[in-house]
Amino acid sequence: MREPLPARAPLKQRLQAFVIPAVVAGGLAACGFRPLMLWPLTLAGVAVLLALVARARGPAAAGFAGWLWGVGHFCVGDSWIATAFTYQANMPPWLGWIAIFLLSLYLAAYPALAAAAAWFVRARPVALVPGLAAAWIVSEWLRAWVFTGFAWNPLGVAALGGFDRAGLAQLLPWLGTYALSGLVALLGGCWWLAWQDRRARDHRQRVRAAVLVAVPVALMLAPQLARSPSAGALRFTLVQPGVRQEVLDDPANFETQFATTARLTVAPATGEPRLVLWPESGVPDYLRDGYPAWVYGQTTFAGSPVLSRRRIGAVIGPGSLLLTGAVDLVMQGETAIAARNVVTAVDSSGAIRAGYAKAHLVPYGEYLPMREWLTPLGLSRLVPGSLDFWPGPGPRTLELGPWGRAGVQLCYEIVFSGEVVDRAHRPDYIFNPSNDGWFGAWGPPQHLAQARLRAIEEGLPVLRSTTNGISAVIAADGRVVASLPRPVSGRLDGRVPPAAAPTLFARMGNALPLGWAALLAVAALLALRRRRR
Repeated sequence: MREPLPARAPLKQRLQAFVIPAVVAGGLAACGFRPLMLWPLTLAGVAVLLALVARARGPAAAGFAGWLWGVGHFCVGDSWIATAFTYQANMPPWLGWIAIFLLSLYLAAYPALAAAAAWFVRARPVALVPGLAAAWIVSEWLRAWVFTGFAWNPLGVAALGGFDRAGLAQLLPWLGTYALSGLVALLGGCWWLAWQDRRARDHRQRVRAAVLVAVPVALMLAPQLARSPSAGALRFTLVQPGVRQEVLDDPANFETQFATTARLTVAPATGEPRLVLWPESGVPDYLRDGYPAWVYGQTTFAGSPVLSRRRIGAVIGPGSLLLTGAVDLVMQGETAIAARNVVTAVDSSGAIRAGYAKAHLVPYGEYLPMREWLTPLGLSRLVPGSLDFWPGPGPRTLELGPWGRAGVQLCYEIVFSGEVVDRAHRPDYIFNPSNDGWFGAWGPPQHLAQARLRAIEEGLPVLRSTTNGISAVIAADGRVVASLPRPVSGRLDGRVPPAAAPTLFARMGNALPLGWAALLAVAALLALRRRRR
């Protein structure tokens, strides 16, 4: 193990040996995510972080290395956020890059926490590796809920294979996403241990180094060991209207957009129960009754929610039920004081069967925190409109009769491991409508990848309908059985894949990965104690 830098090493030496490697390694580690999928860079980035922690003079220095690593990691992995600023007129587009950097300064606190905690078992390399993995699991779990959470791109998503295989993510039912991230950290640690032995003259050490390099490669390239059925009994039609983000919220285009969506829906004549899926923002009309007349006069078809719903019923046809994204208002007398991002179930008669309100809202997207301070500075939320969105109560299962039991996760909600299903009322499938048109080339494939993680760990199929791609049907084993790419319009027809039996994760939730973190921490302490003897 290399000696730590002297306390008063020259600035240039510190930059070369500490700061630059940490930032670059973190950025390279993010290249394992979609769309690049260069997972060897993820393992190598973790290996560099371990080397920096091992050389650190104290927990503060180790934490600083983890923070620098995190800044590089999140600046690259979350770079798609900058694209969102090009679709609104209230703030300059260049502010998006500043927003990414500032967000990364905060998110980097979680790798910093993991690195600082791992430093305490640095004395033995075989203790440091599980020590970092344990701390990483806990840090990602914290990142998912502290300050409402930002769970995007857990390290474990780098272990997910292509559309036809889940790769190492097949272990999710027994690990959970955060423990899968810990496993990826362990595999990166194997490469670091192999690097430690690179100059070994002993034959056994050279063999061990070769094994430490080869095993992670073999695991990351694992074939699909089992395949769940790709089709069940319930027919579906999933629509991707292909609406460009530039015109999505322009009232002048609402009727054209509806006509496109209606054409793609095409009512069948059989009358067999059919589930129709439209995306977030799928209907610009206010569908609920009871608002003042001025509300409906703005956008709703013929100024009437009843006529608007009947028009939808005629489009989907007999035997069909529509699940679509829409907006509900929160009224105080004649005044709208807030909005809710919802999914509404409408049958062929135009009746509302059920509804769901999004619980995990996007800060600065759907609401503006500290509005009284930020508005005078010229800052606003990214979604058009002056009303903040209010959250719904959380995961619930919609009982839809012949159309099954639907779990709903609107857009960004699907990235929160362990928070997507009402465990007391397990659904048959998860509907994940989204509008990914904000997020350029990198955001949509990353979003789809995280929806696949939810399918595997919960053992439930996920159906994603998006405005402009990537829409997909995901089997309970994480395979994408059908998809529509960006930025086309189109539809997918088929039968909803069946659910698997409840997985261990589905029964335990995030207690499972936290249990794995505890076991890894114990392993690290035992390895450290063995050396001291």
